[in-house]
Amino acid sequence: MGSDQQVAVADGRVLGYRWYGAATGPVVLNCHGGLVNGLDVAPFDAAAGKLGVRLLSPDRPGLGSSTAAPGRTTGDWATDVRALLDALQIQRVAVLGWSMGGQYALACAARLPDRVTRTAVVAGCRPLDDAGAFGELNSMDHRLTLLARHHPQVAGTTFRVLGGVARHTPDVWAHLTLRAAVPSEASTLEALPDPGIASAAAAALEGGTGMVEEYRAWVRPWGFELAEITGPVTFWHGDADQLVPPAWSRAMAAAVPQGRLELIAGAGHFLGYTHTANILRGLTG
Repeated sequence: MGSDQQVAVADGRVLGYRWYGAATGPVVLNCHGGLVNGLDVAPFDAAAGKLGVRLLSPDRPGLGSSTAAPGRTTGDWATDVRALLDALQIQRVAVLGWSMGGQYALACAARLPDRVTRTAVVAGCRPLDDAGAFGELNSMDHRLTLLARHHPQVAGTTFRVLGGVARHTPDVWAHLTLRAAVPSEASTLEALPDPGIASAAAAALEGGTGMVEEYRAWVRPWGFELAEITGPVTFWHGDADQLVPPAWSRAMAAAVPQGRLELIAGAGHFLGYTHTANILRGLTG
């Protein structure tokens, strides 16, 4: 479990992925967060195993071991996921997306209704091609997005430097990450076994260019509407999240026909690591 593998998807590209959790059982496909790759759910391994869940975690194009796809949109991710599922002979999955990965989980729900059973979005972002929503984005992601859009070479260097910090001084990276966590989440993150968030960041930021395209892609039009999603979607959000406004999940839950909001009192942006079992149960129970 956890070793990198690859499958061919389209146009000569490959998609890197790894497995966590149980050896058999229902499959949950993870759409990883921002500034990381599919290693971000390595800490879910034990919880998924206890629940009998197989956790499939691919890297988005240009990150980790996945080939880049310049100009990609959020909706395009569903095509890659279908190719991955076909290659692995998996017919039906539940889908999980955290933070920047939330919109990619929604793309699967919208465009793969024949393959997706349920969807969970944890602290996800609403469409950011809207100027009003983009203006509400936290200052760090706002700056990184503008840098990637208008000064991609500088952004690439910035991401490479950040990747070096994550790889060579993971304690420093952990300290930077914990600044955005509420106390209960900080203690959980500090206790995570390797590979932790720093390892996922180091893999995703290596080279820099993949993360530049990641930040350019997430503010392009998604290519689908929330109202098109026919399956059940649960939006998990902490009411103390300082990175993504809880109101965004409330609005998206209202826009999805079978959308439901789980607003967690006192939780912050990293509630996926403190409420792992409940989220996975909601997808497979």
